Amino acid sequence: MRAGDRCRDAELVPDERGRTARPEADCPVEVALAAVAGRWTTLVLRELMHGPAAYGDLRERLPEISSKVLAERLQALAERELVSRERLAGFPVRTRYRLTPAGEALRPLLVELYRTGERLTGRR
Repeated sequence: MRAGDRCRDAELVPDERGRTARPEADCPVEVALAAVAGRWTTLVLRELMHGPAAYGDLRERLPEISSKVLAERLQALAERELVSRERLAGFPVRTRYRLTPAGEALRPLLVELYRTGERLTGRR
């Protein structure tokens, strides 16, 4: 039996990219999971969902994150084109981060992940 023969749920697997027998990098589910993967990533995204923020603002809102990890998460999100950077004029130079339209598109995923987590932990 082929993998595609087992995947008959059109909502769950609407096209051929989801009918594989192993994870593929271009599978939409894998792409979405990679976008939010990594410790602190969902929290950085959550903070940016409220609007653009400077690096220092993000550090204040997430005081437990190390500077190194925050920089790494912002870099990874920028590389995935989920976050854009804007250098602000003045001294010292400041950088403001904002979600791109692709980053904004993660909102329903984050909301549903939260709801699912509540159900899985019996809190809802």
